[in-house]
Amino acid sequence: MEIKKVKRSEDYSAWYNNLVKNADLAEHSAVKGCMVIKPYGYAIWEKMQAELDRRFKETGHQNAYFPLFVPKSLFEAEEKNAEGFAKECAVVTHYRLKTDPANPGKLMVDPEAKLEEELVVRPTSEAIIWNTYRDWIQSYRDLPILINQWANVVRWEMRTRLFLRTAEFLWQEGHTAHATKEEALAETKQMLEVYADFAENVLAVPVIKGVKTENERFAGADETYCIEGLMQDGKALQMGTSHFLGQNFAKAFEVKYVTKENKQEYVWATSWGVSTRLMGALIMSHSDDEGLVLPPNLAPIQIVIVPIYRKDEEKVLVIEKARAIQHLLKAKNISVKLDDRDNMTPGFKFAEYELKGVPVRIAIGPRDVQNGTVEVARRDTKEKQVMSMIDLEHKMEHLLTQIQSNLYQRALDFRDEHITAVNSWEEFKNVLENKTGFISAHWDGTGETEQKIKEETKATIRCIPLSNVHEAGTCVYSGKPSTQRVLFAKAY
Repeated sequence: MEIKKVKRSEDYSAWYNNLVKNADLAEHSAVKGCMVIKPYGYAIWEKMQAELDRRFKETGHQNAYFPLFVPKSLFEAEEKNAEGFAKECAVVTHYRLKTDPANPGKLMVDPEAKLEEELVVRPTSEAIIWNTYRDWIQSYRDLPILINQWANVVRWEMRTRLFLRTAEFLWQEGHTAHATKEEALAETKQMLEVYADFAENVLAVPVIKGVKTENERFAGADETYCIEGLMQDGKALQMGTSHFLGQNFAKAFEVKYVTKENKQEYVWATSWGVSTRLMGALIMSHSDDEGLVLPPNLAPIQIVIVPIYRKDEEKVLVIEKARAIQHLLKAKNISVKLDDRDNMTPGFKFAEYELKGVPVRIAIGPRDVQNGTVEVARRDTKEKQVMSMIDLEHKMEHLLTQIQSNLYQRALDFRDEHITAVNSWEEFKNVLENKTGFISAHWDGTGETEQKIKEETKATIRCIPLSNVHEAGTCVYSGKPSTQRVLFAKAY
């Protein structure tokens, strides 16, 4: 089947959609707004899960699972959270179908099977989890509770794009309970660091750590911390958030504990999460017109070996040597695939693995076996070189490390080149339309100004960077005094 390709520079949106489908990552499903994650795409997500899960457990967290359905009364308990997600909620009202008497062979909702209380399909799990924590927490001895769950959530999006925004998506959500404000804040910031470390050292995507404005804050949080990445088209992508929930959910669900001094206090809370949106970040940070480009730390297949031969006797010789190389690489914990399919040409295989973003390709033919060499091709730079088979496994370890570092540095250079400081409204609009990227600008700190800028330009405040140095200035929009710069950008 011929694969239709779109150039990234000509139509970024079409390029992205084509790449997701052509690289066999995901496709639209029969359920409007939902996606099917295909095996190769899910293998990448599994690698993300494994890397994150290890980090969560290293910081003392345990996995659990909570119901998909949330009774409407529980969902309403924390008002800001309920209001923030209300427009995106799917609601279950009945529990049974029956045959339609007016149309045999068709089903209808059984009007007699109406639920006593409607159930919200979770858009996030704070409500059901904090209702549960009320039973788990009585004393300071029960704290902290450090729980994570891997789950799916439903947010009824009208405009969808594979991985970036779908009605149902996969994610992890951490929910922790603490005795003090200080502990909860430390947890919130710790998980932000975990996300930043994962993004930069696994996804090879540089991120800016910051705090959201009140307008952009998670519904029900006192503070929202975030990591923001910059995609190749100059748009920002929120890649992860960590929320300090204060005592809002504890008060909504009456979750108290008895202190060492035998006093009753409300519990302090956090929640934090990343989702399959990270797949979109991965694609849009590194890929090119030929397809996906994967960092080795995340690639399901780090090295593919393609044997080249014409005759049966050549096949036996080449395959034997290829398997020996495969064995050496696997012994170094390198994920390696030997593609010995006879029904595909080497050229087809080369194009397939280039499209799927495999970091390194090794080609070996009869002459290579005689010479003790192989041809090695890098996916990131498309460079090819002939290498001796001597000590090849160590050379490949080094090469994979090089590729990982190169992808990060390339993305970092692009990001840094696209952070522009402006001092006037005209500069702001000019950079936004012609250069794109992050705009570092003074803001007067009001939600009113923030909203007007969004309405006029579609740019939002992505974050107030944690690394900010306070400086006196004037807001680019209102001209009012400002104490620091914030980062604006158009975003996904």
